[in-house]
Amino acid sequence: MEITWYGHSCFRMIERGMAAIVTDPFDSDVVGFEPLKLRADIVTVSHEAPGHNFVSAVKGTMHHIDNPGEYEIGGVFITGVQTDANGKKAAADKPRNTLYVFDFDGITIAHLGDMRQVPTQAEVEALGTVNVVLVPIGGGNGLHAAKAAEVISLLEPDIVIPMHYAHEKSKLELDPLSKFLKEMGLTALEPVASLKVTRSSLPDETKVVVLEAASS
Repeated sequence: MEITWYGHSCFRMIERGMAAIVTDPFDSDVVGFEPLKLRADIVTVSHEAPGHNFVSAVKGTMHHIDNPGEYEIGGVFITGVQTDANGKKAAADKPRNTLYVFDFDGITIAHLGDMRQVPTQAEVEALGTVNVVLVPIGGGNGLHAAKAAEVISLLEPDIVIPMHYAHEKSKLELDPLSKFLKEMGLTALEPVASLKVTRSSLPDETKVVVLEAASS
């Protein structure tokens, strides 16, 4: 399956014979980056904010998911889990966040949305095995670098793809990618256009992959 990043927290995931998915489409007038012109069968929204819920930018959408729950659509199993509530209702000034785990025939991708807090061990175990995690790293309303690194150590994914950070095409004030890479003990990484994942290509140790912001 292939993962492409379009900026901020928006990704497109495709696998032959299965539903195409777009996560957290954004309003470019608010967020920056290039205006989205995508097609997908499913759109997921982590929370209600212009940087994450601009569903009209995605054409051909048959299914719009913006709540916790379990779904099976087009051969993909999707699990939505509410985060940051700590067992209570989220504060009124903080939008509820839903993370999603997508299972493409045994390859699992977790999109953490605007997760703010490090999850509990019980919450981590509930997610099961995560092969690829799409994790916010730039602060703002999401995890900052140190907390993102802590989440990664708990999830123990095969591949980490950072999102939601300062970028030359972004209008938002967020921390830079370099801060997260330093936290992970890495120097600059060469961005790649997209990531193709198969079971046989999964690394033995957790690997950070930086994606270029693609044009839609």
